[in-house]
Amino acid sequence: MSQAALATRPAAPASPDLAAIKTKQQAAWSSGDYAIVGTTLQIVGEELCEALDLHGGQTVLDVAAGNGNATLAAARRWCAVTSTDYVPALLDRGRARAAADGLQVTFQEADAEALPFADKSFDAVMSTFGVMFTPNQDKAATEMLRVCKSGGKIGLANWTPEGFIGQLFKTIGKHMPPPAGVKSPALWGTRARITEMFELDAASITVQQRQYTFRYRSTQHWLDVFQTYYGPVLKTFAALPAPEQAALAADLLALAAQFNRATDGTMAAPAEYLQIVVTRR
Repeated sequence: MSQAALATRPAAPASPDLAAIKTKQQAAWSSGDYAIVGTTLQIVGEELCEALDLHGGQTVLDVAAGNGNATLAAARRWCAVTSTDYVPALLDRGRARAAADGLQVTFQEADAEALPFADKSFDAVMSTFGVMFTPNQDKAATEMLRVCKSGGKIGLANWTPEGFIGQLFKTIGKHMPPPAGVKSPALWGTRARITEMFELDAASITVQQRQYTFRYRSTQHWLDVFQTYYGPVLKTFAALPAPEQAALAADLLALAAQFNRATDGTMAAPAEYLQIVVTRR
């Protein structure tokens, strides 16, 4: 290739700074109060534990556990549960919930991409709408596989790209584009990406399409709650000037109306997610 051709050749895109992105994400999830939204998703944790067929006495790790929906569900089944997240305030909320229910749980601050546990430590490893938001998806998947025993199970609940929450993040991205080069969290809600990340170390992978219904007093009530408490939405509004905030609010209300099946002025919006169980080789 000539020097002239080399000079005009476009530069390769810079690799994203995943550490910086993680820091920003941690700040986003630490803002507001995700537990207000998280507690409404409790049924997803219960259903995931049933899909994993957890047995009393099994060791279970909840990754990116938030305020502990799947954690508490596993503890109710008499498992020895370790609940982890990189937002200490959310672990505190989970700890308070466990104490209120008289459940024995170990809470530990941890990064999903660098789990502080030995290889093959747990009978089951799970995450509900948590690990899917890690910047380095392959590293997070590798870590879940590493700490899971041979014959153990990995359980995931991940929003799909086409569903309500997948479209929520797509709408947010139109107003504030995500960092270049970072894979969409919604890829965790596709069979293809799950296969890509887990198949080589899996004896089996089962994927079931499910729905969780967001139930609020109205679409405006939903937006008020998410704008106040759901970190990524809160941070996006805070970063936009007033006119663009109004445009984002209008787009989000339109999205909620599109998915809403209630006819009495309230909101009942089904949100599609994948329930995944990976059996470790």
